[in-house]
Amino acid sequence: MHIQGYLSKMKKGKNSPSWNVKMLKPAVLEIVEAPAIWMKGKTGGKMLIPTPVMIRDIVVKIPRGKLMTSTALRERMAAGCGADISCPMTTGIFLSIAAHAAEEDRAEGKKRVMPYWRVLKEGGKLNPKFPGGCAQQAAYLEAEGFEILKGRGKDSYSVKDYAAKTIS
Repeated sequence: MHIQGYLSKMKKGKNSPSWNVKMLKPAVLEIVEAPAIWMKGKTGGKMLIPTPVMIRDIVVKIPRGKLMTSTALRERMAAGCGADISCPMTTGIFLSIAAHAAEEDRAEGKKRVMPYWRVLKEGGKLNPKFPGGCAQQAAYLEAEGFEILKGRGKDSYSVKDYAAKTIS
């Protein structure tokens, strides 16, 4: 489905905030004790809880023709804040919010939007939780010259030779 169709199907109540408003919360990053399960058995690690704006500020710097995995995104954020890891759960949620805000910007006619489609899951996989699902992410990536491979599952798509095109 094309992204405009996706956005038109999004039902918002009159009190529902826009995606760009959702980008503002939380406004301040947090560093907390990391759960041992995410620290591979180590204790006492520090975990970054990022903000949607922090994610946007990194993703907008991914140049055309390059990709970044969500793991590399988390590692970059953690290193920049002196943490051992970034929370994978909140990073995924806030990346999705930032992606929806980018499409909201596009719908408002903005020419430059955050290129969220350049962020891949591990193994070069596309993210079905992005606006328009894997189909829309694939369309954006193909428009930039990337080759998309179809996997076995319904939402199983990946970028061919993605590792050669990733930045960290």
